Amino acid sequence: MRTLALMLISFAVMGVLVLLLRWTYGTGTSLVARPPRTGAPEEYGLMVPVATPADEAEARRLAALLRSAGLKYNLVHTSDGLRLMVWPADEHPALRALHLN
Repeated sequence: MRTLALMLISFAVMGVLVLLLRWTYGTGTSLVARPPRTGAPEEYGLMVPVATPADEAEARRLAALLRSAGLKYNLVHTSDGLRLMVWPADEHPALRALHLN
């Protein structure tokens, strides 16, 4: 009786291991996030572009201006180049902060 229980337990453990390995290495959807895809500027939801910096240095300078004005922003690598994006409610204050300096 004891050997039968031991054999059943070992088959159950092997079955669980087979299922786990099949789930881990099987094809299908992955739990690991895909690398981000670069999209067009209009594909970023509600955020609106307020600046088109030529390079990373200019983007950091413009981002510092927005930060000093107390505005939240996103620096996005789009298919058309770098864009500084803000929420629609912050669009006019962001444009004022960028054009005053």
